[in-house]
Amino acid sequence: MVPFCFVIHPLSFEDVIRYEPGAAGKGKPLVAKILEWMPAYAAAHLTGIRTPDGRETEGWFVAAPLLPEQMLAFPRDDVYARILAAIDVGVSLGAKVAGLGAFTGVVGDGGVTIAERSPIPVTTGNSLTIAAAVRGLFRGADEMGIDAASSTAVVVGATGSIGAACVQLIAARVRTVICVARNETRLRALVAELQPRVPCELRYTVDLAAALRESDLILTATSSTQDVIEPEELAGRARWCARFRSRTTSAAAWRSSGPTCWWSKAATCACPAPSAPNACASPAPTSTSRYRQARRSRACPRRWCWRSKTVVNPTRSGRGVDLEKVREIDALAARAGFELADMRAFDKVIPPEAIAATRAAANARRSAPA
Repeated sequence: MVPFCFVIHPLSFEDVIRYEPGAAGKGKPLVAKILEWMPAYAAAHLTGIRTPDGRETEGWFVAAPLLPEQMLAFPRDDVYARILAAIDVGVSLGAKVAGLGAFTGVVGDGGVTIAERSPIPVTTGNSLTIAAAVRGLFRGADEMGIDAASSTAVVVGATGSIGAACVQLIAARVRTVICVARNETRLRALVAELQPRVPCELRYTVDLAAALRESDLILTATSSTQDVIEPEELAGRARWCARFRSRTTSAAAWRSSGPTCWWSKAATCACPAPSAPNACASPAPTSTSRYRQARRSRACPRRWCWRSKTVVNPTRSGRGVDLEKVREIDALAARAGFELADMRAFDKVIPPEAIAATRAAANARRSAPA
């Protein structure tokens, strides 16, 4: 297995303060300007990553220090240059494959241009992120005593490529999926396209609050940089919420949900290393086991390459998501020893006793007279 690098960045001003407390008194505008000036740098060295059959690799988390709103607002080529500079840092350390984390895999064309310009193969991590999110959603249902087969699931951001893939994977195991997004025309077209392919009822709405009132399971797959779900939208029901990014649910919603709800950043995997990376990070070390196969597969560009540039991600970079490739990399990750880690909320592990207390409170609420 070859070494890898994974490009990271702060997801919020609070992230910057958490890792650099001295930034607290400087104010967000100044911190944002400092981040804009900062070069890419190696933030962490990961060692001891072993597969069940004994193969070992190492990697580096390399920071491209921009906030999400900066990545979305700055000229696209400037952001690409920052990401490529981070990959170059990884290459200088010995990385042979790169992963794009958080908004580095979202900005622009979803990794295509980065892959074309990168000196090493690139993966966005979308495939394993989707697989881990859906696994986490149903694991959470089991933890909360929710009967998934009779439940109503809400997918926020359903019209995005990740959201649409999650809708299809969830639909086989629930009674109803409510698709939520901002554009009603795109929602209507999505449901019309997917309904013949799935066994459950599909509905759609642009009214998030109304959808949440009916929900048992919630999955947020939006790239919004703002809070999406607020406390008042969660009153009165016991449910499990899985999300791709912490900012999609407000900290106030999590704190105020009390005995009715637990949040899980569902894209969390445990790997054979001492740490537990997010699933979007996991395909970088996972893909190292397929690196040589990818290099041999130039005769099949749609499977392993994009415009003659090798991309070690079975779904490839870009906006499209192939469900079969999601399943493929999920199986590949399992063979490499990756599995879901403890459920977390806002970077804190949810202890088993807290989940048990929440489940008991939820059962009491369900059995209470209407």
